[in-house]
Amino acid sequence: MPRLRANGIEIEYQSFGRDADPAILFIMGFACPLTIWPDSFFQGLAATGHRAIRFDNRDIGRSTHLNGQIALSPSELIAKLAAGQPTTVAYGLEDMAADAAGLLDALGIARAHIVGMSMGGMIAQLVALNHPAKTRSLTSIMSTTGRRGLPQSKPEVMAALMTPPPSNAREDIIVTSLRARHAFAGTGFPESDTELRARVERDVDYAPYDPVGIARQMAAIIVAQPRHERLRALKVPALVIHGADDALLLPDHGKDTADSIPGAAWDLIPGMGHGCNEALTPVLVKRIGDFIAKVDARGESRPIPRPAP
Repeated sequence: MPRLRANGIEIEYQSFGRDADPAILFIMGFACPLTIWPDSFFQGLAATGHRAIRFDNRDIGRSTHLNGQIALSPSELIAKLAAGQPTTVAYGLEDMAADAAGLLDALGIARAHIVGMSMGGMIAQLVALNHPAKTRSLTSIMSTTGRRGLPQSKPEVMAALMTPPPSNAREDIIVTSLRARHAFAGTGFPESDTELRARVERDVDYAPYDPVGIARQMAAIIVAQPRHERLRALKVPALVIHGADDALLLPDHGKDTADSIPGAAWDLIPGMGHGCNEALTPVLVKRIGDFIAKVDARGESRPIPRPAP
């Protein structure tokens, strides 16, 4: 896969579709490489006449890992914040948003539709807020504004997210990832154990496991400031997609995101959990593709009015 230098780091990326077509930039979530996005997802959106681009965030996959930078454990960082003590993190979500905007610059793309999933949705919100000139539309999937007081994750799901593998052995990493994805899955869009394991093996074999890099990403999430007040001033068309079965970021998080963005479309999908697989891909391609087609047809970056109840 190609790599470009942007915002002071090397970013691994992959592009589907013609370079001259309108671009869609996809931002992946916490501890997830670009391979988590199903290939059919990008091929489906490229078939709508768009250039679909996915990339590895910093500290994951084949993009730059900030080796040697500080990485407090989540418990240490939370304890310091609770005690009002000074905290230092290697970077914030704003820096990751600047990576995404920098990648667009390096690719010669003036504006793009920005799509983010989970932590990637948080980053996508910040791309729209901090780099509005580069944002044609925003799609936030199974994400949150970070508003304090929103419902917390189910304990068993948070445990699955935060429990590291017992060793760096390939099979230990695979088994731990399988356990987490089972915990995140909804009641709809099933996949066989064979299909799931094949996807996990592909992701694990794509790049070495880096627990310290993952800790730096989690630190960026923990120290992030809520975005709901800032999102009220957003002036780009927005779509918010969430799974009704999401037990990591409960649906209230998605609804709060939609309510915070003027004119945002709200799409709650029954049976969808916290993740994306081949079974869910046709639904997301349809929802996102239709939304982006409307934005492209309007030819301007104003909020799309909410449909009448």
